Amino acid sequence: MSTSVTPLAVLMPGFEGTTLPEWVERRLREGMGGVCLFATNVSTPAQLKELTSAILAANPDAVISIDEEGGDVSRLYQAQGSPFPGNALVGRLNDLELTRAVGAQVGWELREVGVNLTLAPDVDVNSNASNPVISVRSFGASPALVGEHGVAWTQGVQSTGVAANAKHFPGHGDTAQDSHVSLPTVDVDAETLASRELAPFAAAIAGGVASIMSSHIMVPAIDPVNPATFSHAILDGLLRGQMGFEGAIVSDALDMVGASGEIGIPAAAARALAAGCDLLCIGTANTDAQMDQIVAAIEEAMASGDVTEERLADAAARIGRLVASTREAPAAPADLVRGEVPGLTSARISGSFYVSEAALSGLEAREGAPVAWVCLEPAANIAVGPSPWGPFASAVEADAVVTPEHGLGDWAPREGQLVVVVGKDNHRHAWAREAIDALRVHGAIVVDMGWPSLEDGYADIATYGASRAVGAALLELLQ
Repeated sequence: MSTSVTPLAVLMPGFEGTTLPEWVERRLREGMGGVCLFATNVSTPAQLKELTSAILAANPDAVISIDEEGGDVSRLYQAQGSPFPGNALVGRLNDLELTRAVGAQVGWELREVGVNLTLAPDVDVNSNASNPVISVRSFGASPALVGEHGVAWTQGVQSTGVAANAKHFPGHGDTAQDSHVSLPTVDVDAETLASRELAPFAAAIAGGVASIMSSHIMVPAIDPVNPATFSHAILDGLLRGQMGFEGAIVSDALDMVGASGEIGIPAAAARALAAGCDLLCIGTANTDAQMDQIVAAIEEAMASGDVTEERLADAAARIGRLVASTREAPAAPADLVRGEVPGLTSARISGSFYVSEAALSGLEAREGAPVAWVCLEPAANIAVGPSPWGPFASAVEADAVVTPEHGLGDWAPREGQLVVVVGKDNHRHAWAREAIDALRVHGAIVVDMGWPSLEDGYADIATYGASRAVGAALLELLQ
């Protein structure tokens, strides 16, 4: 193997802790492509800046990425709950300048702490109301709307010198499974795929998005054998060839079951690189020993001819151009306020909520009544992670908490209380529906802070997001 590019150049692992581990620093000095930061790496802006400075001291050309989608998925604010509204709600507001402003605010805050790639925006079309992983991370169910707002958000974040990443190609919206724990299939014909799933990605490419993320899903209309991350037909044939994308292709995390569940992370890394992924997101709590195993797997693939020297060099060059694109940017606005999107108020956020006539009547009739809060607490979405959400991120204490394991029991509201039940994707959970049915006898008003199914009767108010900002707007609406 005579190539001067080391396989380390395409690796982007994660690690535990708020300081740079010795093995990560050493690998960066040896030419490792970058790191992916998660909530466990973040405590304060000052600490995060110190961490990213240490990363760049070890490798000035490193990609420093993070999942900051500006809504429910937030690593900057995971401990507190996000002050940003999230894509589904922004899509309902349907103000492209506001969407651009949200992207810019996220970008400025990431630049301030030394991050140069945000793994956002999510441009999946959420056409399946039972989708367990995309949901309110999507701008909506309309390909045109998702494309327009995906471009605006991308333009906002990239105007700050932070690269964007449109995900999850070729489209994770029409699934009822989560690729973190399984291998979903989008089983539609090529025409539907082109007009629905691919349309927002085409818009993002035309809008100049710096990178695109592959998804661990099966798309039989293009490749009946390989998941997208391992599919030459999807990544090289479709994304590069037909759609003309020249930026960096980033794999979704390879520790996810949809990628490595059967073959292991080292083999998944080699297959993803061979298929056309440039920057390999390895996962969260990675180790030095894993890097040895992954490098060995890539070298073995090169020895067998599955990965060519040209493929490795091309991937490294695209990563280099991605980093170079982030080096020149205007100065941050002098009036920038952390956690605030200019022009976005709680009243404007709540103006995009769905509120039924029955809910309006109930609130008017019970005006001033003390509220009994019932929290329907689902298992944490793996993409979101454990994080305060909705009104419970704004000092509201639930009077009762219902989980998949523990129902209402004998809890009942006190006389005169207004029962407000708050959950996420209520229609998808039998335990949540059971609790709502039981509380209807108390005149409960039901709030869905996920992606609702309005026909099922389990959402009197739908907020299309559960970030702290959306929770504050809900409180203002109710009070």
